[in-house]
Amino acid sequence: MTSPIDSALDEALASLARAPRILIALDFDGTLAPEVDVPDEARALPAAREAVDALRALPDTVVAYVSGRSLESLAHVAEYGDDLPLVGSHGLEVRLGPDDVRPAATDDDRARVAALLAHLEPLVEAVDGAWIEQKPAGFAVHTRVVEEVAARVLLETCRAVAAGVDAAMTVRDGKNLIEFSARDATKGDGIRVLREAFAADAVLFAGDDVTDEDALAVLDDGDVGIKVGAAPTRAGYRVADPEGMVTVLARLGELRAG
Repeated sequence: MTSPIDSALDEALASLARAPRILIALDFDGTLAPEVDVPDEARALPAAREAVDALRALPDTVVAYVSGRSLESLAHVAEYGDDLPLVGSHGLEVRLGPDDVRPAATDDDRARVAALLAHLEPLVEAVDGAWIEQKPAGFAVHTRVVEEVAARVLLETCRAVAAGVDAAMTVRDGKNLIEFSARDATKGDGIRVLREAFAADAVLFAGDDVTDEDALAVLDDGDVGIKVGAAPTRAGYRVADPEGMVTVLARLGELRAG
């Protein structure tokens, strides 16, 4: 059974489908793939993969994934070749094509990250279920499977310690995590790079997390922003879950092909 699309979103998709060249930029976890306890095991829903493949086959239609994951992690779970454009680490890492991969970190960035990690790693290791995801210019502390009170205390402690060690470090909150980065970039920066690189006349972006609001914030008139889930958002449209996003992508494919 497919999820219904409300009339306003359907009209927006129809308008988007008429643009000469479009970019469909999609968050991965919670948008195309159900959230899982082991991040490396995340995969897009089969129907989402089919809808993405159908869109990619259309002329002047670019599909890209935009994620907080590192580029390496995103490529792993996406299971596409290196011709799928990817934005990782909240805009710090960009792969536009096989021969166009943009670096994410300097030696100074890595040194700052290592210094902070040395202070936070023992705190994380002391909490059952908490773990650290390494990224080129930072790292994230994950608490998805940690007891609620312990998770809250750990995240607050990490924030306080980081402020004392390196107050210039960029700090982001996400679903069951806190992330520290030596460089300030957002998914909005990633959308700007993709729009320019592929000369898109209109953009669709969909995401479910707090950090996806940065991407939604840079959309223009004629673009379509979709929030997946019930969280507060600036997006003009909303679907309930990844299954709802499948319906949107399939409908856009029909409209675009027609």
